[in-house]
Amino acid sequence: MFDKLSELEQKFESLTEEINDSAIIADQNRWRALMKEHSDLAPIIESYREYKKTEQNLEDAKEMLEESDDEDLRQLAKEELKVSQDKLEEVAKVLKIRLLPKDPNDDKNVIVEIRGGAGGDEAALFASVLFRMYGHYADGNRWKTEILNANENEIGGFKEISFMIQGKGAYSRLKYESGVHRVQRVPETESSGRIHTSTVTVAVLPEAEELDVQIDMNDVRIDVFRSSGNGGQSVNTTDSAVRVTHAPSGIVISCQDEKSQLKNKDKAMKILRAKLYDLEQSKQQAQQSAERKSQVGTGDRSERIRTYNYPQSRVTDHRISLTLHKLEAVLNGSLDEILDNLVTEDQAKKLGG
Repeated sequence: MFDKLSELEQKFESLTEEINDSAIIADQNRWRALMKEHSDLAPIIESYREYKKTEQNLEDAKEMLEESDDEDLRQLAKEELKVSQDKLEEVAKVLKIRLLPKDPNDDKNVIVEIRGGAGGDEAALFASVLFRMYGHYADGNRWKTEILNANENEIGGFKEISFMIQGKGAYSRLKYESGVHRVQRVPETESSGRIHTSTVTVAVLPEAEELDVQIDMNDVRIDVFRSSGNGGQSVNTTDSAVRVTHAPSGIVISCQDEKSQLKNKDKAMKILRAKLYDLEQSKQQAQQSAERKSQVGTGDRSERIRTYNYPQSRVTDHRISLTLHKLEAVLNGSLDEILDNLVTEDQAKKLGG
């Protein structure tokens, strides 16, 4: 491992020289590619150098302890030895995590789809609550949220809503949100005060660029129709809504949020690219069963991942048996405590093989 790290350090130093070379800076495409490579290596090299420094401190303390007759110096050496041993273990742990293969999608924007499941209107209402939760989380990270398509019901809930969150690292955090989210509460539509259980499904897809997915437009049928609002009433006098059907996969995307047919088509194609990219990745992951076993529920959308219990102000993530009694804070976008624990568990499983 350390031979590999030594080679990576040399490569990092070479990249540092290259990105400061005026001839390379003039070639913006090459400079950006080198900058990304340099940025990806930086955390690993930082940990490696800290490891080497701590290891040297440990050796110096051992040497002092063996050679010195001064009791005060020997005591200092013993203290330094203990501190350095503890730190070396911590640094080694961080280094191993940073050496784990990086998910190539981690820095991508995401497309999130939320659909009401069991529970009818109550599920649709909770879908709108989750949409608001992710919106607050995005705002807290200074990420941008853009609605791609929404199908609202008569009482302000969403039968389904698709939206994009744009920001560096969005997928690395939100990929753990795919799955079935369950809510237990007294519905706004329920007069008797009985607690109901409803479900909402969430799918988080990395945004796919045109280079990631090649779509043969001969396989795509595009239909236009008039936008409709709650209950089916027409909200537009022109055929601006767009339905995109991809014949080989059977995927159908409808977008009607924009007044422009061109913008709706563009949004529908973004969703289609993301779905096709996700489909291809799912096939690859299915072939790598060992890797699938090391994941913390980031792919199976039929898996019940979390319960939101209103009467007890409780949120439970079933994958890691984590329960927080801070429902309101979570629904207002305070997701980091849950996501940090999911990341830690995912890393631990991968380190364990």
